[in-house]
Amino acid sequence: MKKFICAFAAFWLAVPAVLAQTAQPAPALPPAAQPEAPAAALAAPRPSGLDSELFYQLLIGEIKAREGDAPTGFAVILDAARKSNDARLYQRAADIALLSRSGEAALQAARAWRQAQPTSREANRYVLQILVALNRISETAEPLRTELQLAPPAERTAAIVNLPRFYARASDKKMAAGVLEQVLAEQLNTPATGAAAWTALGRMRLAAGDVEGALGAGDRAQALDPLSEGPALLALDLMDPKFPRAEGQIQKYLNSNPTALPETRMGYARALIDAQRYPEASVQLQQVTRAKPSYPDGWLVLGTLQLQDNQLAQAQASLSRYVELAQQAPDQDQASRGLSQAYLALAQLAEKRKDFATAEVWLGKISNSQELIQAQTRRASILAKQGKMAEARQLIRQLPERTPEEARGKLMAEIGLLREQKDYRGAHDLLAQAVAKFPDEPELLYDQAMMAEKIGALADMERLLRLLVQRKPDYHHAYNALGYSLAERNLRLPEAKQLIQKALEYAPEDPFIKDSLGWVEYRLGNKAEAIRIFEAAYKAKPDAEIAAHFGEVMWSVGQRDKAIAVWKEGMLLNPENETLLETLKRFGVRL
Repeated sequence: MKKFICAFAAFWLAVPAVLAQTAQPAPALPPAAQPEAPAAALAAPRPSGLDSELFYQLLIGEIKAREGDAPTGFAVILDAARKSNDARLYQRAADIALLSRSGEAALQAARAWRQAQPTSREANRYVLQILVALNRISETAEPLRTELQLAPPAERTAAIVNLPRFYARASDKKMAAGVLEQVLAEQLNTPATGAAAWTALGRMRLAAGDVEGALGAGDRAQALDPLSEGPALLALDLMDPKFPRAEGQIQKYLNSNPTALPETRMGYARALIDAQRYPEASVQLQQVTRAKPSYPDGWLVLGTLQLQDNQLAQAQASLSRYVELAQQAPDQDQASRGLSQAYLALAQLAEKRKDFATAEVWLGKISNSQELIQAQTRRASILAKQGKMAEARQLIRQLPERTPEEARGKLMAEIGLLREQKDYRGAHDLLAQAVAKFPDEPELLYDQAMMAEKIGALADMERLLRLLVQRKPDYHHAYNALGYSLAERNLRLPEAKQLIQKALEYAPEDPFIKDSLGWVEYRLGNKAEAIRIFEAAYKAKPDAEIAAHFGEVMWSVGQRDKAIAVWKEGMLLNPENETLLETLKRFGVRL
């Protein structure tokens, strides 16, 4: 009890100051009547409104609440709040009720607070949030209007944009969208607030699952203010191949607003990367770095894409620029992770150039513990390429294993090392252990199937892929891999095509799945259709394996010069691609 009283006293030490501010001072005397007061008297503290009776009341209320008698504690604290008109006591009463799962009592306290302090936004927000928690959405219109009325004029637009956040935990978001539209009726038709209001309504419709309604709201917002960033950010959240209107809204904003924030264009670039539309993402990133050369993130993501496309000189320049900017950032803790990613990429770049000493220098700069496993993996890769495979594996196995995530990371790093060194049997056997240890991870089962294919265990590969589809029907990589494998072996081609088309239903823009479809069309004898598909896939993603297939189809129809040109491009992209090298060998072509 003594310990609790001490804690209680410390908690309420600030109360007298607040109560003193609300206490009515005695009437002032005229200047001539003011007596001369000694300095000590002038410095004496003013009496607070927290008398012994009120202090005792607060103490009793807290003790009751602590002992589990929440109704009594709530009633005592609420009575104290009414006597003192202290916002913190109203809030405390509401919190006691909420902690005891008494929503009606919490609402009573919040409404009493708002009635006592009608200009308090905090009191009004408590009422609003409690109504949402009680799922009384239809009653939230009035406090929602009050929230807008109480917002200072300079903050009103921001207040409109933030309204959907109040309904984040609402169970009936469709009704919430209706209430919000009702409350914003005036703002929706006012030019000064229309874009913000339509954007807020769009976000609420999106939360309710009404994608078409959200897109329509975005159109209305953009029509009112083409330079408003809000509709573009909403469109980024809506961007999906199934809803091309969203991307149109983003492009319209970026094209009409040369001074758009780099973060918005970066968001679009990341959405393009997620959709595997890498060339288009690179264009956006180049615009970001041209418009704002001092924006670090643009250089990091651009450099990573350039490295992925084997544009080593460009990647070196972009990543080096990022490092230069990030090292000058005021918040080095925040920059640390990005720098670790840049150092890893630069190490990988040096490794591609066979400059293992420089790669080790970059890896040595990594201080972020979260990136340690990636740094050690790159070190292991360097050792393996120098013929020190046993040392490489030991380096990975020495990594700490404090959590299941770290254990999985170590296992995957060793599997990746074995795969990189073409020890497919070793990788397959280690993956079997990983699947047994982490049975709920579809990626591991998929990887095991791919290694089964590498070692010629095709029946096992097909079994694993069908098991994966059974466990996770939307795992499109499994459909694609099985369909491509059948097409590659010229087996059950109609089934192969059906499987690949199923994969495309889940990832319609994936260039590698389109490559598989082109390949099965070629195997079926539909060469014109195959060429059309390969042209689109190769344009979307210039890749050595797609180049191998595309060139083979062109060769088969007599367009040998074009086939050789495509193969040459493929060799520039990745001179070590197995599919491309095998294709060139099969046709007796030396480039």
